[in-house]
Amino acid sequence: MIDRTLDNRYTILERVGGGGMADVYRAHDRLLDRSVAVKVLRPQFTDDEEFVTRFRREAQAAARLSHPNIVNIYDVGRDGDSYYIVMEYISGETLKERILREGPLPVENAVRIALEIAEALEHAHQNNIVHCDIKPHNILMTRAGRVKVTDFGIARAVTSATMTQTGTIIGSVHYFSPEQA
Repeated sequence: MIDRTLDNRYTILERVGGGGMADVYRAHDRLLDRSVAVKVLRPQFTDDEEFVTRFRREAQAAARLSHPNIVNIYDVGRDGDSYYIVMEYISGETLKERILREGPLPVENAVRIALEIAEALEHAHQNNIVHCDIKPHNILMTRAGRVKVTDFGIARAVTSATMTQTGTIIGSVHYFSPEQA
């Protein structure tokens, strides 16, 4: 994927992360001459309509949100067999990386981070979107210290049907609430 250009616009420079469904790369937007993050659906899922639908739903959910504590979505597309989402590139680290590097955070820092996450989630909830997978891996920390919530991959648009759905558990098992587990 490195050095590939998607849709004659986004040149992939380096892999910066990944998850179960997709890999994330730092790329150069040739049209706007800026760094962006490009999330590319893994090849083993491109023929699975459920995964493609989930991937598109992530882009649609996150693109509806505009908040300083949520990673901005710029574009979504398909180039050949590659489905991708273009988003704001955050130069920094995840909250998990920060905790591993620094150990327990001072209380005042932890409270500030929690408040910024809560503000992002409040904005999402006001737009009828529930993230469903808040964990340190999905919290980005800019070099300036701003918190950015990312990865709305399993977010749900809240309706009366989804609010009452039973028998379905979503999210990361290590971060489930006791009542979900």
